[in-house]
Amino acid sequence: MGPTRPSPHATSFVPGRRRIPQETIDEYYRRGWWRNTTAIDDLVAQAAEHPDTTAIVSYRSGHATPVRHTYAELELLTRRVAGALIDLGIEKGNVVSIQLPNSWEFPALVYGILRAGAIVNPLVPIFRSRELEFILGRTNSRVLVVPDSFRNHDHASMATALLEPVASLEHVFVNRADGNDAPLPAGATDLGEFVFGRAWEDTPGLEAELQARAPGPDDLVQIQFTSGTTGEPKGVLHSYNTIYSGSRSIDEIYGIGPDDVCFMASTLAHQTGFGYGMMKPLSMGMSIVYQDQWEADQLLGAIETEGISWTVSATAFAMDMIAAQRRNPRHLESFKYFICGGAPIPPKVVEEAAEVLGAQLIAVWGMTENMITTTTRIGDPVELVSDSDGTPVDWMEIRVIDDERHAVGVGESGNLQVRGPSQALGYFHRDDLYLAASPDGDWFDTGDVARVRADGGIRIVGRTKDLVIRGGENIPVAEVEDLLLRHPAVVDVAVIGIPDDRLGERACAVITTAPDAGVGGLSLADLTAFLDEAGMAKQFWPERLEILDEMPRTPSGKIQKFRLRALVLDQR
Repeated sequence: MGPTRPSPHATSFVPGRRRIPQETIDEYYRRGWWRNTTAIDDLVAQAAEHPDTTAIVSYRSGHATPVRHTYAELELLTRRVAGALIDLGIEKGNVVSIQLPNSWEFPALVYGILRAGAIVNPLVPIFRSRELEFILGRTNSRVLVVPDSFRNHDHASMATALLEPVASLEHVFVNRADGNDAPLPAGATDLGEFVFGRAWEDTPGLEAELQARAPGPDDLVQIQFTSGTTGEPKGVLHSYNTIYSGSRSIDEIYGIGPDDVCFMASTLAHQTGFGYGMMKPLSMGMSIVYQDQWEADQLLGAIETEGISWTVSATAFAMDMIAAQRRNPRHLESFKYFICGGAPIPPKVVEEAAEVLGAQLIAVWGMTENMITTTTRIGDPVELVSDSDGTPVDWMEIRVIDDERHAVGVGESGNLQVRGPSQALGYFHRDDLYLAASPDGDWFDTGDVARVRADGGIRIVGRTKDLVIRGGENIPVAEVEDLLLRHPAVVDVAVIGIPDDRLGERACAVITTAPDAGVGGLSLADLTAFLDEAGMAKQFWPERLEILDEMPRTPSGKIQKFRLRALVLDQR
């Protein structure tokens, strides 16, 4: 299984990393919630023990035949990536950023980066120049990997345009689509030619260098940026051990094993995809199926041909699968579990998943900061799955408290707090934000409001933090509002979430305008065009607009968003 290391409690300092008491660390190791090996050791062991087992099956839009890689091939590619990065001068602890759709290149790059001793900064494909400039600058990222284009967006040109404003950025690698031989923009390097197309693994002394750079289980794996309410994304810090702990439910609760085949619809740049669609299944020796773009019919066909048995994703994906199966039934005997989070699950969807897909929906609650923390169990009835976010996993603790920090009773609602071995290690360069959420350094305030159930579980009923979750994607409300306020016709703005049957929520912008603005016809299209010009990701744009004469406010002047939601819902 690779080298066994002592508990590396003296890890390298990373700004924003919290200090965990030594007795807590010792308990995590003693109880097996943390371990002395890493996901790199797991991958190397799987390649040695099962070299011919399929690791990745990668479906690409417009291609009928997927690309396949065995564990031996994937492990070699990771050494190739590591060798290329070391040749470029990447040092242990440097940050390398990846913005790619789901494909075999993503895990090959991630594990190569980690083997070089660097830290991965995964970036969701919807991010545009505004988000990228902030994140790359905050992390001092030296390398950025992007597709040439994706969903009709020119990522290559966007990325090379960041070389000047982001002082740390030295290299932009572009993953070119098959058959694309158009010249790359100045400053870009072909990923396939420079990294995957050269035998960097044959570099003299590489093996010794990889051993010298081998990270310990408490070292950082990633800086995962998540949208919050502070006006800027937060860089969540996770180690090998926090991700290991956060993904233990897959085998220990659901009984999923090495012979099961995983499918991941969520982007690998989300914690869901990163943890449950890459690191966990590869550590266990599973085969994983990816699509670069979500297509329910293609997935149903892949379930037939690849024997896919489980996935973790948002409710919207399950609904799409049910609709596609009704239109064109396929044989889905292998498909067992749809682990579902990010939005409430209507009872009808739970029933139809069993009836139409032959799969059981499992409701979970978690965050980028702590992964699956509560879950329903296999065999739970429909009414429980649709009205519960589950009970805590054995290694995590939860509590629900009122504003006076007293525990609330069964049937009552309060602020949900968590602690345990899968809790993130902090926010990169933002000790203040983590301290605000965990002032005692122990319990972490999730910002969610939960109702306590008699079975010891919870039901999420709202959020204290100002966030809209659209199809599992966090919309950075404060940032959207800040940009809209710069529109010359907008006097005041509030972005709120309104219920949506498929996506859970959609964003609605409520604005007031200047009486003399001369834009009486201000439309949603005007606002979204303004956000587009500012470089904001399309998925963050409001999908509804309401114009008011004035905003409802508290005596202190704060906008009462609960009243806005009620007003908008009354007009639906």
